[in-house]
Amino acid sequence: MLRAAVQSQTSIGKQAKVLMEKGELVPDELVVAAVVERISQPDAKRGFVLDGFPRTIAQASAFDEVLHKKHLDLDCVIELKVDHDRLLERIVTRAREAAERGETVRADDNPEALGVRIDAYNRQTAPLAAYYRSKDLLRDVDGLQPMDAVTADLFQTMSL
Repeated sequence: MLRAAVQSQTSIGKQAKVLMEKGELVPDELVVAAVVERISQPDAKRGFVLDGFPRTIAQASAFDEVLHKKHLDLDCVIELKVDHDRLLERIVTRAREAAERGETVRADDNPEALGVRIDAYNRQTAPLAAYYRSKDLLRDVDGLQPMDAVTADLFQTMSL
């Protein structure tokens, strides 16, 4: 959403662009503002699905405040449950198969990069489960099922 805001040259996008060009992290309040700007668009009037947001308790809390002011509530928050060892197997397999096909292997498809991502997830994002569970919003979906089964579970969970 930040990239889209930058490309569209919205007010938020212009602010984010300056920070991103310097290699700085975009502060939570600007990230939340970008999400709110996006979900305020006409195509989101009947609802929206956010992927990868919020990533921290601070973002979740700020987002809750904005939603409250707009008289909106979240229907649910879905956590895709995965086993880290199986996730590592998938990444290693994906990288090996891409290399065998002569395709470019993603730079982050390796055990070290996954370790960094899992560490960041455990420190910053995992606490959101308890945050949303306490609000009775958290639903779990097994993210290691075949893609069609995950998709079906996601749609079923959203319709509850």
